[in-house]
Amino acid sequence: MQISAYLFLYGRAEEAMKFYQAGLGGELEISRNGESPMAADVPKEWHDKVMHSTLKGDGFDIMASDGRPGSPQEKESNIALAIGLSDEAKAHDVFNKLSAGGNVTMPLEKQFWGALFGQFTDKFGIDWMINCG
Repeated sequence: MQISAYLFLYGRAEEAMKFYQAGLGGELEISRNGESPMAADVPKEWHDKVMHSTLKGDGFDIMASDGRPGSPQEKESNIALAIGLSDEAKAHDVFNKLSAGGNVTMPLEKQFWGALFGQFTDKFGIDWMINCG
């Protein structure tokens, strides 16, 4: 299991990730909303926005996106804890235990990139993302 920071940067994800890359080094990968199979469900003005990005380097892994269309920009909600797992049974167990009493915003299900993925806000107001691939 690995826990990583996931930043929501509301239109500034690409700028921020390139800034972090310049300071930290590493390899940057960016996926845009318009490149995904869900592009038809995303407003045209969101097609160039960052759906997901990852900056990986020696000893670090930072992920970020521009958020979701219609999501409010709030300083208190611009970070989520992301858990990466390789065991699906463990992913379901962690998801069910940590989301208990909270609000599931995306059920833990297979996604187009091949992984099991889900999101929730726990009962303390912390956002979590579970990815098992």
